[in-house]
Amino acid sequence: MAESNKMKEMPVDRLMIRMGIPMILSMALQAVYNIVDSAFVGNMKEGSEAALNALTLVFPVQMLMVAVGVGTGVGTNALLARTLGQGNSKKAARVAGNSLFLGVIIYAVCLVFGIFGVKAYITSQTVDVEVTKMGVSYLRICCVISFGIIFFSVFEKLLQATGRSLYSTIGQVAGAVINIILDPVMIYGIGPCPEMGVKGAAYATVIGQIASAVLLFFFHIKLNKEFEHGVKYMKPDSGIIKEIYAIGLPAIIAQALMSIMVYVMNLILKFSPSAQTAYGLFYKVQQFVLFLAFGLRDAITPIIAFAYGMRSRKRIQAGIKYGLIYTIALMILGTAITEIFPGAFAALFNVGQSREYFVGAMRVISISFLFAGINVAYQGIYQALDGGVESLVISLLRQLIIILPLAGILSLFVRNGQMGVSLIWWAFPVTEATACLVGYVFLKRIRKIKVDALD
Repeated sequence: MAESNKMKEMPVDRLMIRMGIPMILSMALQAVYNIVDSAFVGNMKEGSEAALNALTLVFPVQMLMVAVGVGTGVGTNALLARTLGQGNSKKAARVAGNSLFLGVIIYAVCLVFGIFGVKAYITSQTVDVEVTKMGVSYLRICCVISFGIIFFSVFEKLLQATGRSLYSTIGQVAGAVINIILDPVMIYGIGPCPEMGVKGAAYATVIGQIASAVLLFFFHIKLNKEFEHGVKYMKPDSGIIKEIYAIGLPAIIAQALMSIMVYVMNLILKFSPSAQTAYGLFYKVQQFVLFLAFGLRDAITPIIAFAYGMRSRKRIQAGIKYGLIYTIALMILGTAITEIFPGAFAALFNVGQSREYFVGAMRVISISFLFAGINVAYQGIYQALDGGVESLVISLLRQLIIILPLAGILSLFVRNGQMGVSLIWWAFPVTEATACLVGYVFLKRIRKIKVDALD
C-alpha cells in the first residue's frame, strides 16, 4: 500500500506539491476545453460574433453539469480518503460503487434536459435568431452526450483519493489533446470531415470527454487495489450517499452558484450584447486561473481528510499552512499574467466589437483573483474537516448574496460605453475581499473546534 503510506508519512509540503501539480494541470486542461472552443469559434469565417455570444449563453449549463459531477466526486474523494485512513476497505468499496451509481443518475437528468429544456433556456437570454440556433445546437449535443464529463469527474476523484492524481492528469491530457485536434477539423471542415461550425465544437468537446472517462475507468480498475470493485458495490446505500453529499453538496452548490451567477450576469448585461460576450469570454480566462486554485484544493482536501482520519493534528496544521501558501503563490502568478497580457487574450478570441469591454473586464476583475483563490482553499479545508456549512456560506456570499445585488445596483448607474460597464466589474473584487474576511473567521473557528481538540 505504497500510496497509503505516502499519505501517512511523506512530509506534507512535498506531498502537496507531488499531488497538487497533476491536479492543477488536470483542472487547467479542463478549462482549456472551453477556451479552445471559443478561440476556434471566434475565428470562423462567418457568424463568429454570434457564435461567441452563443457559447457565452450555454456556458452556465456546461458549468452546472461539471458542478454536479465534480461535487459528487469531491464528496467521494474526502469520504474515501478518510475511510482508507481508518483502514476500512469494505466501506471504501461501497463508497466507490455508490459514486458510480450516482453518476448514472446525474447523466439521466442531463439527458432529459438536453432533449426537452435547451431551447427554453437559450431563448430566456437572447432574442437573436442566429444566436439561438447556434446555442441550442451546441448545448443539446453537450447534454445528450454528457456521460463522458460526468464519469470522468467521478473516476478522477477516485484516483485522487488514493494519491494517484498523476493518472487522472494523463486522462485529462488525452481528452484535451483529442479536443484540440478535432476542433479545427470539425469546426472548419478539414479533409473528409464536413464543416460543422459550432456543432463541430460541441462534438469535439464530448469526444474528448468520453476518451478521458474511458482511460480513467481503466486506471481505476487496474490501479485502485486498496478496495474491491464490482457491480454489487453499486447497490444504492442511503447511508453512504448521505455521507458523500454531506461533504459534496456544498461543493455542488458552490459550483452551481457559479452557473447561476453567470446566467444572472448575462441577464444584467443583456442591454449590451458586446458586454455580454466580453464577460462570457473573460469568465473562461478567469476560470482558467481559478481552476489552478481548484486543482490545489483537490490536493488539500484528501491530504487533510486523511490526516483527520488518522487524528494527526500536526499533519492537518501543515496541510492548512502549505495549502494557503501555495494557493497565494499561484494566484499572484495568475493575476500578473491577466493584468500584463489582456491584449493577447483579446486577439486569441478575435473579440471584435467586444474588445474594449473584454480588456476592461480583465483589468478590473483580475484584482479579485488573490482573494478568490484563498476562498477556494478555505473551502477545501472546511470540506476535509466536515465543515460543509462554512463552505456553503462562503459560496453563497461569493456567488449570490453579495455579487448579484451589488452588480445589479451598479448597473443602474451605467450609461453608454465601456467606461460605464466597468462599474459592474468592480462588484467582483469587493465581493471576494469581503468573503475572504468571513472565511478567515470561519477558519479560526473550525481549527479551534476540530483540530486543537485532537491529541
